[in-house]
Amino acid sequence: MKRFFLIALTLVIAVGVASQLRYLIPVLELRDHNPDDTAFMERARKHGAVRYEWRDYEQIADDLKRAVLISEDARFMEHIGFDWRGIRHAIERNEEAGRPVAGGSTVTQQLAKNLFLSSEKSYARKIQEALIALMLEATLSKKRILELYLNTAQWGNRLFGAQAAARHYFDVDAQTLSPAQAAQLAVLLPRPSYYDVRGTTVYVEQRTLWIQKQLPLVRIPPP
Repeated sequence: MKRFFLIALTLVIAVGVASQLRYLIPVLELRDHNPDDTAFMERARKHGAVRYEWRDYEQIADDLKRAVLISEDARFMEHIGFDWRGIRHAIERNEEAGRPVAGGSTVTQQLAKNLFLSSEKSYARKIQEALIALMLEATLSKKRILELYLNTAQWGNRLFGAQAAARHYFDVDAQTLSPAQAAQLAVLLPRPSYYDVRGTTVYVEQRTLWIQKQLPLVRIPPP
């Protein structure tokens, strides 16, 4: 019986490890290969053409990098994929509101979701997201993770990446975004399709001003 249990346990572990290789290999390839597609882009293409144009880290305005970290992951330079303080804060906000209003996901977790997963809200997806986030942090630099995120994040309807967003909203290149423009793009990230259709709201304007004031305080990965 004991031998049977050990064999069964070994098989379960082997299957688990094998299932993660489908993610580990593509993650390793991201060290020197820019993605042509993501899981979110693939789904978006079912509804029409996708706007996406890669820009290297140095070709994206530093103020956008700072603004995105302020909005999405203020402790990006300190954590290893998870921000436990942010998770606790999100839980508290959700309990106060009586409904999900904050997710607590780091930029690394969001990148894992954008590249390989879906927007489904389930424990299974969150666990897989966490495992991929650990792979990303273990194999890529902070600079590379942020570069990948800025290029694959959704910024509107079938609109992906900083360059496409800068062109769509302001008719400029990602490298020449002003502090105010960078801050506004960061505000759009949680609900990109909604704001793409709805346009600027009072909340967007107020949040943009607040983020813009915080820009000098944020540390980002060096070039």
